[in-house]
Amino acid sequence: MAAPVYRASLPDANELARERRRARLRRFGGRSVLYSAASFFTLFAALPFAWMLLTVFKQNADLYDPNHNPFLYNSPPTLDNVRLLFEQTQYATFIRNTVFVSVFVVVITLVATVPAAYSLTRLAGRWGESLGIAIFLVYLIPPTLLFIPLSRVVAELGVRNSWWAMVVVYPSFTIPFCTWLLMGFFKSIPWDIEEQAMIDGYSRLGAIWRTVLPVSIPGLLTVVVFSLALTLHEFVYALAFVTSSAEKTISIGVTTELIRGDVYFWQSLMAAAAIVAIPVAILYNLFLDRFIAGFTLGAVKG
Repeated sequence: MAAPVYRASLPDANELARERRRARLRRFGGRSVLYSAASFFTLFAALPFAWMLLTVFKQNADLYDPNHNPFLYNSPPTLDNVRLLFEQTQYATFIRNTVFVSVFVVVITLVATVPAAYSLTRLAGRWGESLGIAIFLVYLIPPTLLFIPLSRVVAELGVRNSWWAMVVVYPSFTIPFCTWLLMGFFKSIPWDIEEQAMIDGYSRLGAIWRTVLPVSIPGLLTVVVFSLALTLHEFVYALAFVTSSAEKTISIGVTTELIRGDVYFWQSLMAAAAIVAIPVAILYNLFLDRFIAGFTLGAVKG
């Protein structure tokens, strides 16, 4: 009697087709959830910008009527709110002062933080990390505790009621954080690069200029963007040190000039915010990859 022959059972073609359909449905479901969540958070983040732009061109009768749809122009759009911003306030002066303050603060921060972070990373030995943390702790001190002693410094320097006061004060909180940030980034750069440059005949300064700084562009851009953002939205020091309209920056000038007692010029306030926020948002997006690299590379490898 012949022995029975056992054959491996092959999956049915219909079963394979059903499995493929289930896999496609799982992938489709996962992507649908991902894209839905991403779309929701994108719309949530874009809502303030959309609200600002809608409000800018609304008439008072349209804005303050609760029976009107807030997302539609129930009355014809108007440019009167933008005209009020530029013709009845010194908004252009606020922008100019803000640009001057930002440029000076960014330059001072870079000039101070690059050598400080390099020295603490490469030359300070085992004390460098502790000193870096101590410098970073200065950044955590609330401005409400510092503006009183800093006001004495501003008065002694003779820059009270001038935008130069902000140029003097703002580096006190940009330099500590940016030094700590660059320390982590410099730690991620191999020492071999500088060593090879010095073997080739460059001095330490020449090696830093030709090898370290070009590799550190993401970190330097992070310092620039971070210092610029802090300068744009800082409020306490600007309010404490400047009272003249001709010397105010945007953060304090807009709020003091467009809020008069209990009267709020909401449309002009939104126009002032949008004019500043949209260029900054574009700047962030243009350098987003380098900005993220500046924050994460040093944090991961440092």
